[in-house]
Amino acid sequence: MKVAIAGAGAVGRSIARELVRNAHEVMLVERKFDHIEPDAVPEARWVHGDACELSLLENSGLENYDVVIAATGDDKANLVLSLLATTEFGVARVVARVNDPRNEWLFDESWGVDVAVSTPRMLASLVEEAVTVGDLVRLMTLRKGANLIEITLPDTTALAGKPVRKLRLPRDAALVTILRGERVIVPQPDDPLEGGDELLFVAAEEVEEELRDVIER
Repeated sequence: MKVAIAGAGAVGRSIARELVRNAHEVMLVERKFDHIEPDAVPEARWVHGDACELSLLENSGLENYDVVIAATGDDKANLVLSLLATTEFGVARVVARVNDPRNEWLFDESWGVDVAVSTPRMLASLVEEAVTVGDLVRLMTLRKGANLIEITLPDTTALAGKPVRKLRLPRDAALVTILRGERVIVPQPDDPLEGGDELLFVAAEEVEEELRDVIER
């Protein structure tokens, strides 16, 4: 897979290293010359320039990339790149970093963003998830109106021993993974649920309350 990353600071370089380790082809675009460090990720293609400049993106062949990651420290730049990647270059998937949580509402499909990653929100969600059992925790916004949600079943849950197929999920909600101890379980209809299971759902925002009700019954 070909991935273009805007922003070659600590975040961008870390993402690039991980992608390279997984055999992906990576391009790093960085505006600040003193951040251009090819030795930091020698396997990546390095481009010096402003990722919001249409001509630079054209010359870099952005239309040939499968994913764009807007990882600069400037929310305005991340939004502009996301919109250009989607509307001008037809990139299939755009992931954007949210630096200021107050701007998070802007990072949706109207700006070309498929996945918005807000570090403050994720840290707060992880803290909440660590201390909350039986409640719904929104981990990540995947696109406008859809979220990755975690619910931990209490040890005394009435669902213990019941198969996954007994979960009467609302429309536009899907159980994608069960985390049980160190196991990652891809749920099958006859798999039994257990107290302490962490259930990960993808769900539309408007059915979250219905989903909570299903789990609390």
